[in-house]
Amino acid sequence: MNEDNKRLKVGITIGDTNGIGVEVVMKAIGVPEMMDLCIPVIYGSTKVVSYHRNACNLPGFQINHTKSAQNLKDNMPNLVECFDQDIKIELGQPSKQAGLASFLSLEAAVRDLKSGLIDVLVTAPISKDNIQSEQFQFTGHTEYLESAAGDGNKALMILCASNLRIALATTHLPLSQVPTALSIEGIREKLRMLDSSLKRDFEISCPRIAVLSLNPHCGENGMLGNEERDIIIPAIQQTVDEDKVQCFGPYAADGFFGARHYRRFDGVLAMYHDQGLAPFKTIAMNEGVNFTAGLPIVRTSPDHGTGYDIAGQGLADESSMRHAIYMAIDVCRHRLHYDEAHQNPLPKLFQDRGRDNVKLDLTKGEQP
Repeated sequence: MNEDNKRLKVGITIGDTNGIGVEVVMKAIGVPEMMDLCIPVIYGSTKVVSYHRNACNLPGFQINHTKSAQNLKDNMPNLVECFDQDIKIELGQPSKQAGLASFLSLEAAVRDLKSGLIDVLVTAPISKDNIQSEQFQFTGHTEYLESAAGDGNKALMILCASNLRIALATTHLPLSQVPTALSIEGIREKLRMLDSSLKRDFEISCPRIAVLSLNPHCGENGMLGNEERDIIIPAIQQTVDEDKVQCFGPYAADGFFGARHYRRFDGVLAMYHDQGLAPFKTIAMNEGVNFTAGLPIVRTSPDHGTGYDIAGQGLADESSMRHAIYMAIDVCRHRLHYDEAHQNPLPKLFQDRGRDNVKLDLTKGEQP
C-alpha cells in the first residue's frame, strides 16, 4: 500500500472532561465513513468515554479498549487508556480534576506521536486555567506543543476554513502586552513561517499574504499609533525585499474583513488573537480548524472552546472536530508530497556568467 492510500493513525485527545470534547469526538469518528479515511485513536479512559456516551445518548458508539497504541484495531475506533485516576465528572463545571485528565490525555498522545505510534494529533478543547499545574505551565496547546514536540522549532497558530487562513503574530497574550510584543524581526519570522506552511502544508506554490494593521485606520500616519510606521510597514518591506515573500499591507482589519478582501489572498497575518479569531469565527465557526504550523508534528483542533453551557446535553456540533481530523490527514499527506518533490532537486545545468553584457566565446565550448 502506497503512502497516498495508507490509512493514517489519528491520535485524538479528550480535552476537558467536563466540557463537550468527548461528545464531539465520539460524534465525529462514530460514522462508518471515518474508518475509510483513518484509524482513530482516542486518549482517555473507559469511565470518561462511557459517562459521556450515556449522558449524550450515543449508545451505538463502539470502541476498542487497549492499554497501548501498539495494539490497535483497524476496523473500529480505539481508546488508549492513559490514566487510572478516578476522575470525577461534573458536566459544565470547571475543575482541576478535569484539567488533570486533559493533561494526561495530551501527554500520552504527544509521547506516542513522537515515537511514531500515531501519525497526527487532533486535540479537543481544554480549559487553559484548569489545566495549569507543575507539569503544564503554558498558555495553551500551541505553546505546550512547541516545547514538548518542537525540536527547537517555533510554532505558528493558523485558523483555517476552506480558502481562509489567518495566522497570528501574537497568540495568547493580554491585549495590553501586544504592542510591546511586536517587532520587525518577529513579524518577518511569522511571515516566513506562514509562507513556508502555505507551500508545504497546503500545496500553494506561490502564496499571497495580507498583513493587518494593529491600530484603527492603520494608525492614521501616527495619530492613532506608530506601530504601523515603525514596525509593520518596515517588516513587510524587508520581507518582500530580502525574504522574497509575497506579502502586502498593512490593511485596517475592519474594512479588510467587511469588504471580504481576504478572498484575494492565500493567507492573512493578524497582529493579535481576537483581531484574527473574531472575524474568523463569524465567517466559519462550524467548519473552522486551528492548525499548529512550524513544527515537525501535525496538530489540529476544532476552533471552539469547552462549551460548558451545553456539556452532556447532546447538543454540541461536531463539524469543526470532523474538519480538524480531515485537515490533519490532508496536511500530513501534503507534507509527504512536498518533501518527496523537493528531496532531490535537479542539478544546475549552466554556470551563471554574471553581467548580461559579458560576451561568450562559443567556439571554446562556453554555454549561455
